[in-house]
Amino acid sequence: MTSPVSAASDASGDGVLAARRLAGWLSLAATPTFAIMAVLTAMIGGGPADMLCAAGHGSVLGGMVPMYLLMSAFHSAAWLRLIAERR
Repeated sequence: MTSPVSAASDASGDGVLAARRLAGWLSLAATPTFAIMAVLTAMIGGGPADMLCAAGHGSVLGGMVPMYLLMSAFHSAAWLRLIAERR
């Protein structure tokens, strides 16, 4: 028979495992989400939000599209890790 203490620790272990799996899936979702947001912003246009987010007038990194592309690149580590594990 399993003691209540070990049953509780097993449930806690399952919760930790589930949280890690969820975090893994969320990290994989970030890169394509930001890439899609960059494409949609480029196609539709940023409007007033682009003016607010521009760091400087005429700056290459100003605006929402470059910001989304940078965020996509910064979050690509999970995809690179997944590709490396498959080899």
